[in-house]
Amino acid sequence: MAISAAQVKELRERTGSGMMECKKALTEAGGDMDAAIEVLRKAGLAKADKKAGRVAAEGLIVIEAGEDGKQAALVEVNSETDFVAKKDEFRDFAEKVAKRVLASQPADLDALLAMPLSDADSQSIEEARKALVAKLGENIAVRRFVTVSTDGYLGAYLHGTRIGVLVELADANPDLARDLAMHVAASRPAAVDEQDVPAEMLAKEREIIEAQAAESGKPADIVEKMVQGRINKYLKEITLLGQPFVKDPDTSVAKLLEQAGTRVLGFNRMELGEGIEKKQENFADEVMAQVRGE
Repeated sequence: MAISAAQVKELRERTGSGMMECKKALTEAGGDMDAAIEVLRKAGLAKADKKAGRVAAEGLIVIEAGEDGKQAALVEVNSETDFVAKKDEFRDFAEKVAKRVLASQPADLDALLAMPLSDADSQSIEEARKALVAKLGENIAVRRFVTVSTDGYLGAYLHGTRIGVLVELADANPDLARDLAMHVAASRPAAVDEQDVPAEMLAKEREIIEAQAAESGKPADIVEKMVQGRINKYLKEITLLGQPFVKDPDTSVAKLLEQAGTRVLGFNRMELGEGIEKKQENFADEVMAQVRGE
């Protein structure tokens, strides 16, 4: 049977799929609109499964925070390219995922993916993700999330779309909380204070410092003092309280908090794509892969 342009237009509007894909699906379904939608959905799931192994290290970091500063969610959603990350459909999906995380406080990623994307949509996040993969032509992944609840106050800072930070203060001080979140984004502290530095991290650094100091040829007692001095310097560099405040380098964060009469209870810093090994591809090969629909 002949497929009309109006049918193709309606199917495109309902599914977001390409014109030729819609025409092919309608032809296969004998003009039945609902059946054509099912054909496209199945094709989309197949495409999503095919693209699942491709590296997705671009995307967005999203923060969703409660108005009272008591709860917040930090989420990373990945795409393969920055081009797709800038698309409205991708941004809308990532923002809805963050809203769901804050509202439902899922126990883990599997629980999150099984949840509805929004209260107005029965489609699960995983189903919506696969549909978006089919529509945008890239692998898309909800990679990780953090939720924080506090009796104090949460400061949030988003640096563009690539770095997100939450800082938990013992007392409500919105301006200081945001300033400290900006500081954490810029200075990358590993822990709040010396007691929170992971033991293996400190042991590894001590081993390196001891090896360097031993080569000085100085007496053992001098070497030990050199080692301890360098360890102390290292701890100031990697702990939030030991670092100079980015807005006033003459004042340490510890001193700043003392002046404000409050404490940092914790922080979370999330940077887009950290820890993902990016695949290096020839640009011409990448273009050809897109042309072939791979």
